[in-house]
Amino acid sequence: MKIGIIGAGNIGGNLTRRLTALGHDVSVANSRGPETLRQLAEETGATAVRAEDAAKGAQVVVVTVPVKAVPHLPSGLLDGAAEGVAVIDTGNYYPGRDGRIAGIEDEGVTESRWTERHLGHPVIKVFNGTYAQDILDRPRPAGDPERLAVPVAGDDEQAKRTVRALVGELGFDTVDAGGLDDSWRQQPGTPVYGLRAGVEGVRKALAEASPERPEDFRG
Repeated sequence: MKIGIIGAGNIGGNLTRRLTALGHDVSVANSRGPETLRQLAEETGATAVRAEDAAKGAQVVVVTVPVKAVPHLPSGLLDGAAEGVAVIDTGNYYPGRDGRIAGIEDEGVTESRWTERHLGHPVIKVFNGTYAQDILDRPRPAGDPERLAVPVAGDDEQAKRTVRALVGELGFDTVDAGGLDDSWRQQPGTPVYGLRAGVEGVRKALAEASPERPEDFRG
């Protein structure tokens, strides 16, 4: 598939490495310009582009930037994407880094719902609680008892199927965590956040989550 990745930090960089290794056509962008991604492009074969060009023709777009940066992404970011594009959001709201975001704190919306509103396109939340190095080090074939699972939340069922298939290709099982309004179950401070477990462990952790935002993650 043609995949655009916006954000080349730990998660974005390692997804670039794995997805290119799997044979996907990957374009990657950051806020500083394609010339700063030359090393990653040479290492992986991905194409370094400007953020406004990352989604052009893409069937999947991964937005993996700090939450505070979402409102500053180029307008019309997804205008040139393929019809039915699946948009992945890996982001987490950390008030200590992002500052207090009233739309999240006061309205009580989930972090990914807030991001979705800014992007103007449905998003699928996944990999937000995954250790970046695990994307490189812990893929396992289907059926392997050590294969890890990750929760996947979103409202667009077709996009969710696309994303779950891609995550499976990356070497991880998935657990349907419900719609985007249910994605508080996988936000920072919840039992599943940072959990290394299989399908049953992830399901149990999702069920044990509390809708009250932990004090450490309030602005």
